[in-house]
Amino acid sequence: MKHIHIIGIGGTFMGGLAAIAREAGFRVTGCDAKMYPPMSTQLEALGIDVYEGFDAGQLAQFPADVYVIGNVAKRGMEVVEAVLNRGLPYVSGPQWLAENVLQGRWVLGVAGTHGKTTTSSMLAWVLEYAGLAPGFLIGGVPQNFSVSARLPQTPRQDAHSQSPFFVIEADEYDTAFFDKRSKFVHYRPRTAILNNLEFDHADIFADLAAIQTQFHHLVRTVPSDGLIVANGTQAAISDTLAKGCWTPAETFGGSEARWQIGSVADDGSFDVLLDGETVGRIAWDLTGAHNRLNALAVIAAARHAGVAVQTACEALGAFKNVKRRMEVKGCIRNITVYDDFAHHPTAIAATLEGLRQKVGSSRILAVFEPCSNTMKLGAVKAALPDSLRAADLVFCYSGGVDWDTAAALAPLGEKACTEQDFDAFAARIAAAAQPGDHILIMSNGSFNGIHDKLLAALERT
Repeated sequence: MKHIHIIGIGGTFMGGLAAIAREAGFRVTGCDAKMYPPMSTQLEALGIDVYEGFDAGQLAQFPADVYVIGNVAKRGMEVVEAVLNRGLPYVSGPQWLAENVLQGRWVLGVAGTHGKTTTSSMLAWVLEYAGLAPGFLIGGVPQNFSVSARLPQTPRQDAHSQSPFFVIEADEYDTAFFDKRSKFVHYRPRTAILNNLEFDHADIFADLAAIQTQFHHLVRTVPSDGLIVANGTQAAISDTLAKGCWTPAETFGGSEARWQIGSVADDGSFDVLLDGETVGRIAWDLTGAHNRLNALAVIAAARHAGVAVQTACEALGAFKNVKRRMEVKGCIRNITVYDDFAHHPTAIAATLEGLRQKVGSSRILAVFEPCSNTMKLGAVKAALPDSLRAADLVFCYSGGVDWDTAAALAPLGEKACTEQDFDAFAARIAAAAQPGDHILIMSNGSFNGIHDKLLAALERT
């Protein structure tokens, strides 16, 4: 049994890779500094040993056949220096996945600044519902599956073979310290969704043009008998495709797009249009225009894999959202607390718009932590006030950032407040909450476990 040791196993991608490698028959161990759910619980359930820290001592404890290095690993880390100095075999996570899992499969890649996890989860579920038993690796836990990654299974239609389909969240973040290309260039999808494209990851990209270059590299890998499903409302995507495209493309969402949203009912159900004709209707409880666009992209991609539009619509009606995407964490004294992964102004605005559609005139308390690398650098701080205007009160935890959060949120006036002391921050939110309120907590990190602390504080008041 070959042994892989994953350096940086706690991330959503590397944790999913660990699960797939274990399922494929590899012995899997790993290391990381910080571990929290859902990855920590998933790895524990799989019985995967995780070494805490990045020191070189783990190499003697886990003498692996190959060391799979995540992009959290940097030059100067003791374990990295030891791997290099000893001439041990190493590879990036995306390359390992491409060579050991994706080779020869029909890969469906979901790329974009926002919505990758939700859209990937939708697509995997639609293929599953249609009996195609796909494999997948998603940066979150789809509640229709309860795991973030698995190998392709045996389809209903053919009990003697493994499904060829594999859905992957195609991230534009860099691959590893020794490979600065975006992760997604390793995946070589046959079906590629380009959901949206904005400036993000300010720690590795200088500007939007630099990200577009990476997306163009992805487009170059899609075969001519494949399909690109592109957001027709995004000029940055149109410009990227104009650099060169050798694959048929279907657009969604724009006035000239092949796939469009038809009438939308008060309950959130909506018609799906293809070339101006109604071809299906989706009835679900997801909120927001962004999720309707996600659905269009999924239907188009699934159709390319052989799933009928009506079947895809039925599947989406049974879709359960991903953990940490508008996930209700509890309701105390008629105060509902939600957890959401939104951390970029565009995603924050879309999430708030969806919740506002759901709760009407009830008060929304937006609670956020600017902890992504882009947020920590303050690269998009000017867009924050507009992204938060739909909230009635705004609470920003400013511990860990060097820029002036109060000044950035000043256009929101008295409805916004910032706090560096975490305990005081949580107490302030609990004191402000009233029966009937909806508290939306947004962060791409653990946020110091604020959800449970806030629910406990609400119980005491």
